[in-house]
Amino acid sequence: MKWRGRRQSSNVSRSRGGGVALGGGGLLIALIVFLLTGNPREAIRSGFAGTATETTQNYELSKKEQELYDYSAVVLADTEDAWHKILKKEGINYREPKLKIFKGQVKSGCGLASSGMGPFYCSRDETLYMDLSFYDSLIKDFGADEGDFILSYVISHEVGHHVQEVTGIMSQYQEMMGKLSEKDGNALTVRLELQADYLAGVVARYQKDQGYLDPGDIDEAISAAWSIGDDTLQKRAQGYVRPESFTHGSSEERTRWFKKGYEAGDLSEWDTFSAKNL
Repeated sequence: MKWRGRRQSSNVSRSRGGGVALGGGGLLIALIVFLLTGNPREAIRSGFAGTATETTQNYELSKKEQELYDYSAVVLADTEDAWHKILKKEGINYREPKLKIFKGQVKSGCGLASSGMGPFYCSRDETLYMDLSFYDSLIKDFGADEGDFILSYVISHEVGHHVQEVTGIMSQYQEMMGKLSEKDGNALTVRLELQADYLAGVVARYQKDQGYLDPGDIDEAISAAWSIGDDTLQKRAQGYVRPESFTHGSSEERTRWFKKGYEAGDLSEWDTFSAKNL
């Protein structure tokens, strides 16, 4: 993506956590566990038990981390511009979310979280949280194609959850979750996540229309979405697939809804909750 010299969002900050809450296995195992064993948003709301602390002062970034940090700030700026424009047409005032870059652990409005959670959005403080090491993990551990636009997809997906918060979708989802069985709750969560994939596609279309994309960028995003589909993750972790336990959607579903958002470029086809076929 053409990002150098463009506007960076002022809503980005960084902090370094104290210790590592999850022992043994590292980011890949920890992330797969959370993606496979239930609703990750529920885990975030519950928080982590532990004694590690978070320090809020800035930490020194490596050259590569600085590049990813600056790139992330440009992507967040793109999401701000896109959603101000799109939601204004819907009569909705867009509140810009924050993005906190962290290492190790972070104290969010939803509780203490580890980098092993992967990137996440907390509706309580309307903030995205991301450890930059997730970029390398997507490529080395999950098999996504190498390229900067996979990070744009990840950020735009999490911002998609913020759009759901701003439009009232998230509160309706949380209310319904309290009334559903685990199986039905998982199915509802899949629809929430696929809608966020659609919204990530909408942002990608905005970036294309602005002339920001390079050849291959969309393929990179599709590769990232495919690599973290529930079926792909389950096959990697346990050798078989349990569709009833999906919380994000299959690889095919995730890429399909991203492409639908990209092709539409607006909210005209974003209703995953009433869609008969995902």
